[in-house]
Amino acid sequence: MEKKPTYKTIEQRAKVRNALGKTVIYTLLAVWAVIVLFPFYWMVLTSVKSYGAYNSEYIPKFFTLSPTMQNYIDAFTEVPLAKYFFNTVVFTVATTALMLLVIVFAAFAFARLQFRGKDLVFTLFLALMMVPNELVVITNFVTITNMDLRNTFLGLILPSVTSVFYIYLLKENFAQVPDELYYAAKVDATSDLKYLFKVLLPICKPTVVTIVILKVIECWNSYVWPRLITDDKNYFLVSNGIQEIRENGFGRENIPAMMAAVVVISLPLIILFLVFRKKIMAGVSRGGTKG
Repeated sequence: MEKKPTYKTIEQRAKVRNALGKTVIYTLLAVWAVIVLFPFYWMVLTSVKSYGAYNSEYIPKFFTLSPTMQNYIDAFTEVPLAKYFFNTVVFTVATTALMLLVIVFAAFAFARLQFRGKDLVFTLFLALMMVPNELVVITNFVTITNMDLRNTFLGLILPSVTSVFYIYLLKENFAQVPDELYYAAKVDATSDLKYLFKVLLPICKPTVVTIVILKVIECWNSYVWPRLITDDKNYFLVSNGIQEIRENGFGRENIPAMMAAVVVISLPLIILFLVFRKKIMAGVSRGGTKG
């Protein structure tokens, strides 16, 4: 007769299965982390290789014994990368601030205010998300050109001050806040603006922070629109600077200098994510406050 396993045996087997499961999961996560982080490692490694050492490698090496910072010096001296960096900061801050102002009021209107045709207008807003970006770029280019705003910061900023997706995301978060809070605020003679800034925004802060971070990344990485609307170097952004390094600054073969510029440009976004990573995760995972 087969002996039944004791409670202690069952517990030991469960611990073994649990340990094996964790080992498999952590192994897969480690492999995936190496795959994801390897391009960043290769970018930094290439940026500290000298031009001669990089071109002499018939087989790419995964390390270097003679790192150099000359590529970083070249990136700031051969092209006005510092000026492009400043232009990008101005463009990013102004665009994000204006967009936040627009989407907060738009989301509040769709979530809390009552007016004729609200559902129809919101449906038309959502329909805009199905319009290809290429068509929007063409329309924006014609509009900005007709307004004589090419080669201006205003021309760079205006097409990016709103986002249907962000309005929808924030509107859904506002709508999930219990209606009782709004009615209680109205009983206390609280204005809509005060309710928006004192109640809704603090409650939905993780989502607002997530939207801001995503918009900052979008502006910082913007390439097609700045390249299309500006041909004056006084209004170039860092993305244009990378292309200028490739085409005009050093020639097409100085990859280490390009990688040095990319490292410098990527650092602000990496620092931004590390500082606000908890709020980003909270905004993405929660997606709003349940009533």
